Amino acid sequence: MDYDFAILDPHDESEDNVAALTAWVKTVSHGFHEGTPGELPLKIWLDTMRADDQRVSGAWLPAGEFGAGPNPVATFTSFDKTLNAGLELVDLHMITDVTVSPAHRRQGLLRRLMVDDLAQSTAPVAALTVSEASIYGRFGFGAATFRRHIEVETTPRFAWRTYADKGRVEMLEPADMWPVVSDLFERFHATTRGSVARHSAYRAFMTGEVDPATGSPATKLRGAVHLSPAGEPDGYVQWQVEDYEPGKPTPLRASLLALGDEAHLGLWQFLAGIDLTQRVVDRASRLDDVLDWSLTNADLVSVKDVYSHIWIRVLDVPRALAARPWFADDSIVLGVDDPLGHAGGAFRIDARDGRAVITSTTGEPDVSMSAETLGSLYLGGVAVGTLARAGRVTGSSGAVARLAALMDGGAAPYGLTSF
Repeated sequence: MDYDFAILDPHDESEDNVAALTAWVKTVSHGFHEGTPGELPLKIWLDTMRADDQRVSGAWLPAGEFGAGPNPVATFTSFDKTLNAGLELVDLHMITDVTVSPAHRRQGLLRRLMVDDLAQSTAPVAALTVSEASIYGRFGFGAATFRRHIEVETTPRFAWRTYADKGRVEMLEPADMWPVVSDLFERFHATTRGSVARHSAYRAFMTGEVDPATGSPATKLRGAVHLSPAGEPDGYVQWQVEDYEPGKPTPLRASLLALGDEAHLGLWQFLAGIDLTQRVVDRASRLDDVLDWSLTNADLVSVKDVYSHIWIRVLDVPRALAARPWFADDSIVLGVDDPLGHAGGAFRIDARDGRAVITSTTGEPDVSMSAETLGSLYLGGVAVGTLARAGRVTGSSGAVARLAALMDGGAAPYGLTSF
């Protein structure tokens, strides 16, 4: 079957186009097993499309076919923000809202939308988050950052080894938090390898204008800011009570951002002191969270899941690799296999004093890998040796060790932005 592929202009506010965008949004929502968006979430969705200048594309059944209508059978969105690559903020092509109707699977719709979208991007790196980890490797995306879903018991057994908060915490209404929250996030983003800039809907989410889970105002959302000993904001937390589970203490679901360990632990101390609850859930804990090691009983932190968060796809190897840090002085030739062509070839990496100059070369590669593997290695979230043992980095043992010395190092990448 031939499908009709089109790009919708979110800035076109004509009646017909808004109707088409509304049908597109409805299809995305249904694709993720969510309800039909009401007036408020639809408005925020359309406002976000416009504010972020999103490229909204899809595939439709041609007119006259049974089932043809305003709802697409596949959807795809992209827009550009920035990624902290460890050395620099690099332009990032962000992909989201990817759905394909179960009635039209295996028709090449995702491939067509992905290939067309990546071809028009000028960013050196692309990224997405996944609901199905087996789909995106074929397009050159590799799992690059990871997070934990933890549940923390906050009974009287919650106690520190040595920590004592020299600052303090003050509660704020979420509607009043945005100036502080946005400033803290910008500082976090500028200093945290793996951080992705936030899309515009975060303002509505974090001020309580809408609860993305319900589509209604987030009347149960609460917030607090941690202040340094000098009285300067250095972290925040937002939380709400989750649904009651019979036989279990009522949990709080929390989202934290801190500019340092002192503020991070101070926010946890505050959460542990909230009455009428004995456990706090954090679905975005970093792998090297200092919390576990600061408590007298680390078993109070239950790890429910460790999952991939941001998947990276390198589109321009010289530009992308120049934006990340290097941890040894050396020169090596890297070979990349990329069936889509963006990152394919051989590249000479000349690293000195933490930076590298990367140039295309006709020389024989010292080490080789796929574009997917390069995506996983890009932010340092996986070690070169680990992927070599998995058969995904090839070369002599000496060359692999040299690449590991060059690429492995620094803090684990971490980010708070989902999209």
